[in-house]
Amino acid sequence: MRILISGASGLLGSASCVALTRAGHHVIKLVRRQSQGPDEVQWDPAGQELDPRQLEGIEAVINLSGAGLANRPWTRSYIETLYESRVDPTRTLVRAMARMDTPPSVFLSQSATGYYGESDATPVDESFPSAEKSLLADICRRWEDAASAAPQEVRTVLMRTGVVVARRGGAIGKLLLPMKVGLGGPLGSGRQYWPWISLPDYVSAMEFLLHNDIHGPVNFCAPEPVQVGTLTAELGKALGKPSRLRVPKLVLTTLLGKMAEEMLLTSIRAVPGVLLEHGFTFQHPTAAVVAAWVTGSAESPVA
Repeated sequence: MRILISGASGLLGSASCVALTRAGHHVIKLVRRQSQGPDEVQWDPAGQELDPRQLEGIEAVINLSGAGLANRPWTRSYIETLYESRVDPTRTLVRAMARMDTPPSVFLSQSATGYYGESDATPVDESFPSAEKSLLADICRRWEDAASAAPQEVRTVLMRTGVVVARRGGAIGKLLLPMKVGLGGPLGSGRQYWPWISLPDYVSAMEFLLHNDIHGPVNFCAPEPVQVGTLTAELGKALGKPSRLRVPKLVLTTLLGKMAEEMLLTSIRAVPGVLLEHGFTFQHPTAAVVAAWVTGSAESPVA
């Protein structure tokens, strides 16, 4: 399958390109600089410029564009970046697909479980409504609305992704740094639920969606929702380090402001209803299993 990917240089994009290529697909990356070969296509997502003639023959489009949600505090300027870096590229892809003689058969577009907002301990599947007063939920709604404008004949999937657990990089990578020297622990109360998924399961679920007749929202999260305190305890156990140094809510909100409130302290007990219904098998279904993998005591084909 000839697959076009945006956001190919990021954590998820890099791993996806490697995994899809290993699986025998022909991966073509969207780049903002001059393309340097047949495996690259130049575009300008901010200017919404992408020549549809360069996409002929593309069978699937995967949209992973977007500035990192946890990269920095959410200043007014960075909030604008969070919106623009998601909505503009998505609109650009949709517009180009609409102008193709033969549009791709499937469009996988990134979103986030932040779509649901605060749910406390209530299990949240794909039928759950979006939060009305959450900034992150609003970002996700606009992101998904842009993707849902894809041509009707294109099967569109909205990948509502939780915290991606990776051995290097991402939010868990930052969490592991102090834990490796015994200085880690829960964030805030530790009782909030974080929807999470391992990087290998993320890329496997993506390929699963390429080949199965699924459309609409799909929660990308493990089948065992856990509270932050449980996740950090499992990571500490796998590292052989204590994990009791709690970071108070006041410290997080003082240092990180809105980002801490929306991402670190919000409780979303998301469950992967659609993936489980269609028979997807998770390699890392529990916090204990993913902790063993991410700390290096279990092997996986995706680093």
